[in-house]
Amino acid sequence: MDLMLESLPRLLNATILTIELTLLSLFFGIFVGVFFAILRTSNKKILSLFSYYYSYVFRGTPLLVQIFIIYFGLAQIEWIRESFLWIFLKEPYSCAILAFTLNTGAYSSEIFRSAFETINKGVLEAAKGLGLNTIHTFFRVQLPLAIRQSLPAYGNEMILMLKGTSLASTVTLLDLTGVAKHIISTTFRPVEVFIVAGSIYLLMTFIIHNFIKYLEKKFRYY
Repeated sequence: MDLMLESLPRLLNATILTIELTLLSLFFGIFVGVFFAILRTSNKKILSLFSYYYSYVFRGTPLLVQIFIIYFGLAQIEWIRESFLWIFLKEPYSCAILAFTLNTGAYSSEIFRSAFETINKGVLEAAKGLGLNTIHTFFRVQLPLAIRQSLPAYGNEMILMLKGTSLASTVTLLDLTGVAKHIISTTFRPVEVFIVAGSIYLLMTFIIHNFIKYLEKKFRYY
């Protein structure tokens, strides 16, 4: 019990990095997801195939492998080390954000693609009948409807991304899991430390779950 209380402040402090990684990855990932969802629903086969294989690769390989390839693999390419990209790719923080963004973007693209495809064609025809052009129809009709349709599935993706950030510790980042491992390596008492860390993850999951439920109720009547 004493160790649980002693480790709590350090774990809470590390939670800030976990939240930061999660929010940034989801922020960039939602743009990536919408972009590739648009490509996937495109009438141009080459764009649709490009989006399909992007999603297939990142959903079909473990997130841990993706992090290792980006952090360790790209460092082996000479022209990357000599380019401006190395300013970002030499840092584990940037590599973790990139890996998480590409991973959640792949899952999000499938979520949004499915949401776009469920939109009734009559709604789009009505928008055209009102004189809306393609861009206005997308931002004022398709995207709001797709977001509302995708909320339950995207809520699950947010929770998965939160838990996925625990892999950031494999590239030396001291997030919640990383600090927990460090404490365990010095105390050799994993049960107490992981109970505290797991409780913090559970609390954050509870917040996300209820936030999504709130949004679902709010947009149910629109």
